[in-house]
Amino acid sequence: MISTSLSHLADVLGGRLVVRGTDTPDTPDTTVSGDVDTDSRLIEPGGIFVAKPGEATDGHLFVAAAVERGAALAIVERELDDAVSQIVVADAVAALSDLARDVVGRVRAGGDLRIVGITGSNGKTTTKNLLARILSDEGDTVSPRASFNNEVGAPLTMLRVTDDTRYLVSEFGASGPGAIAHLAGLVTPDIGVVLMVGMAHAGGFGGIESTFHAKSELVRATRPGGLAVLNADDPRVAAMEPIARERDLEVRWFGRGERAQVRAVDVEVSASGTRADLLVDGEPHTLTLHVLGEHHVMNALAALTAAIALGVSAADAIARLETVEIAERWRMQPLGSDRVRIINDAYNASPDSMAAALRTLAQITGPDERTVAVLGAMSELGEYADEEHDRVGLLAVRLRIQRIVIVGPEARRMFLEAIAQGSWDGEAVFFADADAAYDYLSTELRDGDRVLVKSSNSAGLRHLGDRLGDLFA
Repeated sequence: MISTSLSHLADVLGGRLVVRGTDTPDTPDTTVSGDVDTDSRLIEPGGIFVAKPGEATDGHLFVAAAVERGAALAIVERELDDAVSQIVVADAVAALSDLARDVVGRVRAGGDLRIVGITGSNGKTTTKNLLARILSDEGDTVSPRASFNNEVGAPLTMLRVTDDTRYLVSEFGASGPGAIAHLAGLVTPDIGVVLMVGMAHAGGFGGIESTFHAKSELVRATRPGGLAVLNADDPRVAAMEPIARERDLEVRWFGRGERAQVRAVDVEVSASGTRADLLVDGEPHTLTLHVLGEHHVMNALAALTAAIALGVSAADAIARLETVEIAERWRMQPLGSDRVRIINDAYNASPDSMAAALRTLAQITGPDERTVAVLGAMSELGEYADEEHDRVGLLAVRLRIQRIVIVGPEARRMFLEAIAQGSWDGEAVFFADADAAYDYLSTELRDGDRVLVKSSNSAGLRHLGDRLGDLFA
């Protein structure tokens, strides 16, 4: 974080400053500049610890641990006896947002910081990583670790900017209506990227139309005169164009249709990656993307569109995209070996991403190889859960997946639908938990198998994917 006095921080947070210290007591003019975190285990000397209350524990219990690791300041909701200066606030999570707004605003006012916000029902983390890879060769770039895209993770990312930061790439998830508006409003992005509007989290929003309104909050929060990067192939994203025009935003389109200025005209998928012929404002280019899955071409197009708008040449951006090997751990991550290839994509799952992963499995498996899909539940679908799990079971059968392994009671409808659609004689099997599935797969898998492990994070199959990867490495 940029250097800031304790008194300024207290003013920004609307909190009460408690000045303390050990050998040399602090004063209101004492400055702090360390990293900000809510995890005491990650605090380094000079850092700022935010004592966030949680569902399972309370961050105030770990202030002493943060002090032992060298914390220079604690942001707390009640004054503690620990020998560290504290700012006492009403809401520690809200304080994170207030601090991020102030820090990013001061950096932006004093330099040439450019900010890109990314949202969408799927693909946010991959697109963020691809864009950050492109921009990192242009200048100091800050982007989220993993999927830091909520009311805690997004501000923590923003607080990593310094006076030397040239690009901030923010990923915005939505826990409900208004969440993206709040997060994007902290920084008012210069560029807003909307990837797609799908069924992910539809249960929490009350349906697909409510999801549309939630994702469009990024367009409404983008700086007037800035840029909206929109998916030309998604009718709901395309319907955000009038909102962009109201904000006096330029609109740049990516996709596979003729409307897109950054367009994939031909795509070939293989086990080693995806090759795409592109047209960028009419100029031909070729992209060889090593990240598995045809659907990641759209994420690459979105990152490419934003990078070009920031002044990166198409040729340079494409060359940098081609250096990316995986999108992120547990996202279409190749494990195992050529003998038995495991694709661990079990960090997140929605109906759209589940379908894309299954199609990728079918596309990359040769005629002498066998497709195996290990599938768990998709979370946050609410009243749509039964129908969408049925659809996945049906799709697996229609794609002729040769072994369908369903894990966990929340995913059982996939198994029942696969059976109902004609998958029998052991083609589809069900296990109550990951350990039982592992015992089965450790003896069932054979040379030439191509195995997809796919579920929402809450189902825990990512660890099953890791175990299988180690077994067949």
